[in-house]
Amino acid sequence: MNLRLLRIFWVVTRFRLDTLLPLERLPLFLRLVFRFSPLRLVPTGPHSRGKRLRLALEALGPVFVKFGQMLSTRRDLLPPDIADELRRLQDQVPPFPGRQARALVEEELECTIETHFARFDTDPMASASIAQVHAARLHSGEEVVVKVIRPRIEHVMRKDIGLLYSFARLLRRVPEARRLRPVEVVADYESTLFDELDLRKEAANTSQLKRNFKHSPLLYVPGIHWPLTRQRVMVQERIYGVPVADMQALQAQGTDLRRLAERGVEIFFTQVFRDNFFHADMHPGNIFVNCDHPEDPQYIAIDCGIVGSLTREDQDYLARNLLAFFHQDYYEVAALHIESGWVGEGTRANEFAAAIRTVCEPILERPLKEISFGQVLLGLFQTARRFNMEVQPQLVLLQKTLLNIEGLGRQLYPDLDLWSTARPYLERWMKERAGPRGLWESLKKQAPELSRQLPELPVLAHHALSHVEREQRQRHLQAEAIVGMRRQLAHKARRDRRLRLGVLLLALALAWQPLVQWAVQQPWPVVIAAGLGALLLASR
Repeated sequence: MNLRLLRIFWVVTRFRLDTLLPLERLPLFLRLVFRFSPLRLVPTGPHSRGKRLRLALEALGPVFVKFGQMLSTRRDLLPPDIADELRRLQDQVPPFPGRQARALVEEELECTIETHFARFDTDPMASASIAQVHAARLHSGEEVVVKVIRPRIEHVMRKDIGLLYSFARLLRRVPEARRLRPVEVVADYESTLFDELDLRKEAANTSQLKRNFKHSPLLYVPGIHWPLTRQRVMVQERIYGVPVADMQALQAQGTDLRRLAERGVEIFFTQVFRDNFFHADMHPGNIFVNCDHPEDPQYIAIDCGIVGSLTREDQDYLARNLLAFFHQDYYEVAALHIESGWVGEGTRANEFAAAIRTVCEPILERPLKEISFGQVLLGLFQTARRFNMEVQPQLVLLQKTLLNIEGLGRQLYPDLDLWSTARPYLERWMKERAGPRGLWESLKKQAPELSRQLPELPVLAHHALSHVEREQRQRHLQAEAIVGMRRQLAHKARRDRRLRLGVLLLALALAWQPLVQWAVQQPWPVVIAAGLGALLLASR
């Protein structure tokens, strides 16, 4: 762990990443620290700042490359030179030698390359943070691609995840950061990241996504060759499309970019709400466009190593929250957050609604090019801090995917209105979910379970009625016992009062003569006070 920290510090120093920090925005103390830091003695070198950042992320390994890939989709948050360099991380990471890839394929398939492939290109087509892809041809003549996991990649990833856990535990000690649930977020990221190391899982995800969009004009997913797929090797149908980031090629072919951007939004909401199974790594390196019909473009998706799904409750809360946003019903948004437990039960809905309105009102009904979700998330973070709202780890992948979709839409058609495009789909989904059709579909899904339980209903009803009857009998006996106790207590109280009155009268009789003499000698207020005291004593 210490060696890994030293390596990270060395890479930061070597590429002078400290020069990327906006010093003017830092506190005075930190500005002085960086101004007089020994790092300033190291030359920045001939590379631009964007290239230095890209090279540093590549040197640090797949966890950091993934972070750079996510940043590359947010051109609204980054200077153009940095965004252009980070885009190279999507499929232009330095490859490992082709002979190693060939040897690994033969090791996994337990035979020579020539046994299954008529051709295998040693030079990779593309290289990413965790795997690289080689073109090949089967003996049947079908063109395929072979995806191969990088050698010894798991060892480096585990070290980086360990560092993230250490940093998350430190953050958990800070009260304001505790609600972000950093350890849970890292655990969720760890599970999704290490799933990418098993290409059988990616193949299964790809098959599921292909089945969900079978014969769909929105999205095409290439098929998997299961007999040649192993943990570290996956063979997949080769696709021919234009990278979604290649705007010049798309425009040259006359692609309807507005329709393409709108279909991207529709694909996202279809995956999340209709299928509850969404591609959670939709950066431009994984998305292509089929331009056989430029006026009716179709997306092509690859690399399904990271997918996500939600519980039924999260689906409902998310849809109702988005619709409330679309209708600018901020009180409903606040009430849903309280109902779901995302904020404390003591939160006042009207105050929370007012805070959300302040953040979100300026962004609605505006074109996408004028909306920055980065700024919105920052505003919501500040609002959440006031109301102790916790981060929901199960929604982290969804938030990441939504940011990717926004970056893609901004690139394709900056005037796209994300809200008006998504609202009709959500309203239709909620109507189907809550209407007769949704009820009928729910009954069909539950029919096998209901048919199993139906013969048991009379017995269950008899047990339930017997249980209710026993409880009623017990409550009746308890009520009678309480009434008896009350009667006994009342009788005892009356007997005690009679006893005290008898003792008082006996005392008066024995002391009557001295009392009369005493009363004659006392002023009348003292006599009245003594009489009232005797009456009060008798009443007790």
